[in-house]
Amino acid sequence: MTETQDTMTAAAKAATRQKVARLAFWSIVVAGVVLALKVAAWYITGSVALYSDAAESIVNVIASAAAFWAIQVSYKPADQDHPFGHHKAEYFSAVLEGVLIVVAALLILNEVWRSWQHPAPLEQPWKGLAVNGVATVINAIWAWTLIRTGRNARSPALVADGQHIMTDVVTSVGVFGGLVGAVLTGWQILDPVLAVIVALNILWQGWHVIGSSMSGLMDRAVDTQEHMLIRDIISANSKGALEVHDLKTRIAGRATFIEFHLVVDADMTVGASHVICDRIEDALKADIPSVRVTIHVEPDDEAKLPKGTSAVPFA
Repeated sequence: MTETQDTMTAAAKAATRQKVARLAFWSIVVAGVVLALKVAAWYITGSVALYSDAAESIVNVIASAAAFWAIQVSYKPADQDHPFGHHKAEYFSAVLEGVLIVVAALLILNEVWRSWQHPAPLEQPWKGLAVNGVATVINAIWAWTLIRTGRNARSPALVADGQHIMTDVVTSVGVFGGLVGAVLTGWQILDPVLAVIVALNILWQGWHVIGSSMSGLMDRAVDTQEHMLIRDIISANSKGALEVHDLKTRIAGRATFIEFHLVVDADMTVGASHVICDRIEDALKADIPSVRVTIHVEPDDEAKLPKGTSAVPFA
């Protein structure tokens, strides 16, 4: 890779970092605005279902702040204490978000119990639903933005934040439809029933967020499609080598770590084998963002396949 290409890559990474950090900051602002609207909707109507919607938005505010902190930490360069970087910091944010979702669900169920003990009719339901509807539209647009950008930038914190907000959107739409039905039919029991459904739904989502984050913390390998892409790139750029084996991958936030053994002729010079390694690394970096490659060069007596096998196969 040339110096110009290195400069362009560094500039692209810096631009991505700024974009992710900017979105993480504005996510806090948007979450705060949405929370205010949903609290207003609950205050206007006294609906326990809208209370449940507002409780989930409190989680959004805290989780957005945690995601902003985690993203700042994850972009810090490697240092003596963290020689492989700080990429996994974003997973802690996602785990915290999952835990907060569970707490919000328990608070909602507690409010449902109180509502059943002391039932009360809804006040100004249409006004409250209109306010809640505005908050839902804002949330939907923002969730889509966070998920799309988070996936492109390989930011688990942004993706987790966006997925949780999208869950909030789905539950808000369900609450809206259910409360409209309650108002039109007079079936006030629909209000606490909807709140229970919301609580159970976000409990499920919280478990999913925690599970995904824990998988990342446990050094999960890349998926099958990306694994095959890596194999193809290595094979296509290993001319001069004899074999590749023990390919391993792991994901840490935005970074993908790849390591494998490259078998070459025992008489090949160190310089010649280094040229092959550089060619493979450059090809992987060109196709996979934030990749870290470790190649262990071995002589031909370490090969696992029979001699005479061609096309740099994988053992």
